[in-house]
Parts: sequence; structure tokens; C-alpha cells
Amino acid sequence: MIKVGEYNILKVIREVDFGLYLDDGAEGILLPKRFVPAAAKIDDELTVFLYHDGEDRLIATTQKPKGILGDIVKLRAVTVTEQGAFLDNGLMKDLFVPTSKQQMGMIPNGEYLVKIYLDEQTGRLAATEKLEPFLSNEELTVKELEVVDLIVYRRTDIGYVCIINNQHTGVLHHNEIYRDITAGDKFKGFIKKIYPEDKTGDMRWKIDVSIGKPGYNRVEDETEKILRLLEENDGYLPYHDKSDPEAIYSFFGMSKKTFKMTTGNLYKQRKISFEKGGIRKLDA
Repeated sequence: MIKVGEYNILKVIREVDFGLYLDDGAEGILLPKRFVPAAAKIDDELTVFLYHDGEDRLIATTQKPKGILGDIVKLRAVTVTEQGAFLDNGLMKDLFVPTSKQQMGMIPNGEYLVKIYLDEQTGRLAATEKLEPFLSNEELTVKELEVVDLIVYRRTDIGYVCIINNQHTGVLHHNEIYRDITAGDKFKGFIKKIYPEDKTGDMRWKIDVSIGKPGYNRVEDETEKILRLLEENDGYLPYHDKSDPEAIYSFFGMSKKTFKMTTGNLYKQRKISFEKGGIRKLDA
């Protein structure tokens, strides 16, 4: 069964001057010649993305879109009309956002966070800026300390609302942020805390998130980085537990908390020593 807006593995059933036809259980789906891999032949199985072209024909491509069905992605507006805007999704045909699915109206070259969905009436891919209907914290699919995918959604007084695994929302507090971030940024994080929130009798959950990996899993990831940086700097680095958090993040790419946990672990293993102005690598 073929899936529009997603990657499919389809068999080549016939060759024509302008491309290959792939098996869809009917007459076949065209893979235009410009996208045919070198040496592809009858009976080969190809991984292709399926969408409708400008003439509303279902077509295959080996191009990789910036987002597929169900993804939440940040895309640039190419053109804007009264009916809606067209966003660059990395394919020959741009992705349509109806005016009714926009928040404040779009402008050419503006970048917007949207969700890609399948229009029920036309069967074509489209996008919407109105993400709230797709996000819910009523029935959670995550647990505390679980590593998740985060997308920055919007700024608030206490931090940033982030989208968790394209399904839920959580708050990344300002004291957990050690670099510049903006709406649409994507990175790995973890569920720091889950607690109940009762609104009008319906149980919902509040979620706090953090960047990186939880606890000592994070320490293990950063240990080799600190040792490598020490090696590259003659065994000494002028950073310690009193250093500015931003300076630590700028050099090491980690929070001050992670830095302290990691260096503490290395000290216990007698791989580094603490000095007044920094840390020094000890000879094995």
C-alpha cells in the first residue's frame, strides 16, 4: 500500500523515455528521468518520496524533502497569494499553506514553523501554522528522564515552550539554556519533570524539559570531549567551577552543571586535577 507524503520502497515495473514507472498495484507511478538513479533497471526496488506534482498527478522522486507527512518543520515562504502561501520543502513543487491555516499572514522569504498534513478533500500534502490541534498533554507517550526530540515553539516569560516528539509541549526554562535559540531550532533533550495540571476538570500534564541527556549518561558523553580538549591545549584548560556559565558553554558546548559533573567524575578517576585557575590532565 503506497503512502503519499512519505518514503516508499517500490519496484521498477517498466522503463520509458522520460523515466521509470514504479509498482503501485495499478498503472504505476512515474519517477521522472532526472531523478532516476544510475544503473536502475526493471525489478529493482527504489526508495522514493511520493507527492502530487503541479498537474495534480501522483509522482515519485528521489529528492529528499525538508519534511514529510506529520513533521513539524521551519520552512521559507517562496510566494504568497490571496489563497495562501507556498513554502520551499526542497522539492520541485512547493508546499501550500492556505490563508486559513496561517497565524498572522505570511510574507515572501519569511520563515515559519508548520506541520505537514494530508488534505482530506484533495489527498494532497499541505501545511498549517496552527499547531495546537495536533499537540496534547492529556495522554502522554513519554516518561521522566526519557530522551526526546525537541523543537523550539515560542518564547514565554519563564523560558521557551518546546514541542516534544511532534506530540506534546514542555517548557525549557531560561536557567537550562546556555546558547542562543529561536523558534524552529531542533535538538535532543530529555523529560526533566512531569506533574499534573487540572484545567476545567480535565487532567492535563505539565512537562519540564532540558537540553542533552539526563544525569550521568550525559557525563559519559562529555568525558572524552574534555579529555580531548585538554590534550589539544597542552593538558591544561582555564575553566573551573567558578567560571561563567556562558564561557563554559561557548568553549565546551555543555552547561556548567554538566561541566561540573563531568570534571568531578574525571577527578574521582584521577584523570584530572583541580588547580586554582583551571583543570589539568594527569598522566596515566
